[in-house]
Amino acid sequence: MHDGAAVAFVVASITMPNVTANGIRIEYETFGDTSNPPLLLIMGLGAQMVSWDREFCQRLADRGFYVIRFDNRDVGLSTHFSDAPTPDLMAALAGDTSSASYTLSDMAADAAGLLDALGIPAAHIVGASMGGMIAQAFAIEHPDKTLSLCSIMSTTGDPTVGQPAPEALELLVSAPPQTVEEAADASVAASKVIGGKRYRLDEERIRALAVESWNRDHDAVGMARQLVGIIASGDRTSGLHNVTVPTLVIHGVDDTLVTPSGGEATAKAVPGAELLNVEGMGHDLPVPLWPRIIDAIVENTQKATAAR
Repeated sequence: MHDGAAVAFVVASITMPNVTANGIRIEYETFGDTSNPPLLLIMGLGAQMVSWDREFCQRLADRGFYVIRFDNRDVGLSTHFSDAPTPDLMAALAGDTSSASYTLSDMAADAAGLLDALGIPAAHIVGASMGGMIAQAFAIEHPDKTLSLCSIMSTTGDPTVGQPAPEALELLVSAPPQTVEEAADASVAASKVIGGKRYRLDEERIRALAVESWNRDHDAVGMARQLVGIIASGDRTSGLHNVTVPTLVIHGVDDTLVTPSGGEATAKAVPGAELLNVEGMGHDLPVPLWPRIIDAIVENTQKATAAR
């Protein structure tokens, strides 16, 4: 039996602001001074905005940014597409994406709508995993709203690159947890498969995030709707050729969920993009690596400032 202390922890309900944008409710939170350059953080598959650690967000704010994190559609407290057709993941993996309720373009439009609702004309866009895919779609389809782009542990949509290792693919097709205890256990088990191997696995931290996320909201089908949406979105490589803002691609050398060829292809597709391959990082953002990652993000944004 695992130590149930973290699982028993109940996260207090915190009222966060929300807006209606692109026809849906979007829950968001901000850090820092509104007069600072805006930086939008977009999280990945099935992950709520709280997966952008509060301290990570605050560190970015302390570097002079107005940081915005938010729940993507179908996770957390943003709109869930519960009345949509049941997503058929196995059919989508076989090439039939007719059960998709939306695509990454729709999710990028959500992010653009959030900026509009907040009165922000353009922002630095940072996305991780599926969030990196959304960030790429955002930069392609909303160039006037994009100051710079940072794509972390992500890929282009080209099916020949960035594909998960077999043990990681198994995580994507496994049955969703039914209880908070199962969610915490599954999160730790997944981290052992897709996380980097250099840094100690912080099980307490992982469990606490899983519990916090479960207590905010849990949707047994939302992640599958997102995943089918990813598959239905196709290859962004040609669109990435037209991205002109400063672009940084960060990828963990140990990533088994989105293997490093995905990051390499992303950097190759965007003219002038910088690729930062990080030793000891998998499909995660280990706390010891935060200073290096944040420094790299800041340096990329400074290129945008210098170019204006």
